[in-house]
Amino acid sequence: MRKLVVAVALLAILLVVLDRVAVVGVQREIARQIEAKYDLAQTPSVQVKGIPFLTQAVSGRYEEIAIGIGEVEREGIRLERIDATLYGVTAPLSDLIQNAAATEIRAERVTGTVVISRETLSARAPRGIKVEGAGDDALRVSGNVTVLGNQVPVTADLKIQVVQGAIRLTPTNVKIAGGIPVPNPERLISFTVPVKNLPLNLRITRVKSTSEGLAVQGTASDVPLR
Repeated sequence: MRKLVVAVALLAILLVVLDRVAVVGVQREIARQIEAKYDLAQTPSVQVKGIPFLTQAVSGRYEEIAIGIGEVEREGIRLERIDATLYGVTAPLSDLIQNAAATEIRAERVTGTVVISRETLSARAPRGIKVEGAGDDALRVSGNVTVLGNQVPVTADLKIQVVQGAIRLTPTNVKIAGGIPVPNPERLISFTVPVKNLPLNLRITRVKSTSEGLAVQGTASDVPLR
């Protein structure tokens, strides 16, 4: 009886070790495939959710995988980071072991958040205008605009709009220092931030202001990872 208990305990330990070894291997391979597929400058972090892992590996389907991508540049815009979740990922373990390079890895659905810093937004703003924070869900700009050859101090709140492949930032509640009349001051401050060709094929669904800058939320479906 004692030998049986010891054998069962050793088997349990072995399964746990195999489970962890297998998950590390699959995570590493998925990270490598994503890095190559989307031409990333650094390897993303990958975490397969769900325990035990081996039951998912045997079926070749992973219900939820968390992805962390560091700084990325797209269309001349620096993205601070991308946090994404993959759902319904197919990646047969036997294929990954035998021929990882030829294994098709695909996610049924992806959701993600792309962070664009205030510094990046300020770099896209008209000259002399700086983007500032005004608490969550709010952005504000301040600086100087040129009116009839004169530098005029101005402040304004920013309205955030999603347009085709970009984010449009339009000022509201514009305040010109000194009460100088400026026709259509919005045109002097409005600017667009292109957001295209995102990793994981993410398409913008919502944008909100955060303490960091802008959090661009997106989704995608039937996403190839190799």
